[in-house]
Amino acid sequence: MCSVDNVAGVRTMVMRGGSSKGLFFLASELPVDPTDRDQLLMELMGTPDARQIDGMGGAHPLTSKVAIVARCEHGTADVDYLFLQIGVGEALVTDRQNCGNLLAGIGPFALERGLITATGGQATTRIHMLNSDGIATAGFAVAAGAPQYAGNVAISGVPGTAAPITLEFEDIAGGTSGELLPTGNISDTVGGIDMTLIDNGMPVVVMRAADFGLSGYESCAELEANGALRSRLEELRLQAGPLMNLGEVATATIPKLTLVAPPQAGGHISTRTFIPHRCHQAIGVLGAVSVATAALLRGSPAAAELRRPSDGDLVTLEHPSGTFDALVTLEDREGRPEVIRAGIVRTARKLMDGVVYPRQY
Repeated sequence: MCSVDNVAGVRTMVMRGGSSKGLFFLASELPVDPTDRDQLLMELMGTPDARQIDGMGGAHPLTSKVAIVARCEHGTADVDYLFLQIGVGEALVTDRQNCGNLLAGIGPFALERGLITATGGQATTRIHMLNSDGIATAGFAVAAGAPQYAGNVAISGVPGTAAPITLEFEDIAGGTSGELLPTGNISDTVGGIDMTLIDNGMPVVVMRAADFGLSGYESCAELEANGALRSRLEELRLQAGPLMNLGEVATATIPKLTLVAPPQAGGHISTRTFIPHRCHQAIGVLGAVSVATAALLRGSPAAAELRRPSDGDLVTLEHPSGTFDALVTLEDREGRPEVIRAGIVRTARKLMDGVVYPRQY
């Protein structure tokens, strides 16, 4: 165990999970007190500093992430997973959201650290996502009892290929906001903009790009340079937060915002996502599941832009660096949509295993 007041470093594994990157820790090797833990993690990441030059962060929300893992003691899963988003330029640590990208690395990390064991060529791990109280089942390749990272699956936003990691989600609808559709509506009008307020693993506000005078195909640089757009989006996000049972969200990283448009590269719908103030170079895993779900809801703004999938419930979302496939099965239950199944395929890779140090060591 390590605190910012002693000289010892703390063991960590740096892993790429999906199209994000973060520090993975065993819960037993971090301070028990959340305040001490968060202070330590900010120091390790180099927060607050826009460059995070004095820490392990990569000066972007997608590379300023932490996964904390422990053996699950209550029998509903194999391991517990707590995700923490670490601020970059601001002193912030929040557990108010999941991260489906780092989730892809949880099973391999648990095997690397001896929390689980595996025989044969495949491991299956049930993961309790503490942020939302949902369950994900990860399946990944194993060789000689260790995770197999090499493979031939490519995902957008990540160079090269790696071994596939399948993720099937249970009970993620409303995990943060309490309901799949927190307002009970498929479409709401807030501030004059039609939107779907949805939470199928990640609270997201889904809106048409055209309603902001955009094509929906702009680059992230173009969108981030549009100060009027960013101010308008934040105004809407602050109004949407209480409607989604999230309370005041001025200092929160949720809800995310996704602008949708008709596809232009062979997918089913085009997306541009704000997380919530920076434009995502791709799209988050659980955010993608929520947006795909919104697109399948008849009468939603996203459904109007969707070019209906030809192969069942698979939705291919286009984003700035490629595409993302999400599989969502919905059923109508007494006039209300219910999620029957949600799943995706990601990859992960161990980048470094060692000891990281706070400033006071």
